Amino acid sequence: MPNTPNSPADRINAALRIRFGGDFPVAPDQAGIDELARIANHRSVRRYRPDAVDPALFRLLCACALSAPTKSDLQQADIIHVADPVRRQRIIAHLPDMGWIAEAPLFLIFCGNNRRIRRIGEWRGKPFVNEHLDHFMNAAVDAGIAMMNFISAAEAAGLGTCPISAIRNAIDTVSSELELPEGVFPVAGLCVGYPATAGHVSPRLPLEVTLHTDRYDETGLRENIDAYDRRRHANHPYGKQRRLARFGTADFYGWSEDKARQYAEPERADFGEYIRRQGFSLK
Repeated sequence: MPNTPNSPADRINAALRIRFGGDFPVAPDQAGIDELARIANHRSVRRYRPDAVDPALFRLLCACALSAPTKSDLQQADIIHVADPVRRQRIIAHLPDMGWIAEAPLFLIFCGNNRRIRRIGEWRGKPFVNEHLDHFMNAAVDAGIAMMNFISAAEAAGLGTCPISAIRNAIDTVSSELELPEGVFPVAGLCVGYPATAGHVSPRLPLEVTLHTDRYDETGLRENIDAYDRRRHANHPYGKQRRLARFGTADFYGWSEDKARQYAEPERADFGEYIRRQGFSLK
């Protein structure tokens, strides 16, 4: 067994070497090094100890989440804690292969909320004249940023999390169970609890693919993705291949093959219609 890196700088470099396939030397006196080490070592957690999360801590984490940046101070993010186990079970009955949702001490759903600003306009006697795609996107982004703030705060407190975008696979059920009014929509769920296992650092595409200077650049994209497929497979191979009946068994099954198969079939095709029913024109 290799020695576990002890210093924050070593932990950062070790995690990012797995994540991106290269070295990231960090000065030992780098400002904020402990927080950088925590972020670099982020991992999704799908197995939890049965320990409850103290309500005061949960409230604190929600306050930290909603301290996130928000577009024009519109504050269009909400958090719904699905505390009722029966209600939670009715939701996850539509989400197969996600048993960890039932086991998590906390299950949250982050929502975009354009309803409040519309109602404020009515109360103040002002028209709402921004009926277009951007106002939907603003609320969705607010909710996403708030969720990331919650994740960072939870990890700082020793908790683990796992985002659940699959709630949008059962959008009508989720919306009905949460009694969401017009103008409010679910963005993602989040499981929260004390980790029962350490989890793993997920490899990411190299910065040569995702970091650009001055302009978008796809130079070497295919070669970089092929190399990423091999690196990711060596570090954390897929346990099973997706949609075998349609695509058969691949001799080599990497990230790009998995994602190509995933998006070769319709997914959440009803989401746009749901959003329109919630009062967004998306024009």
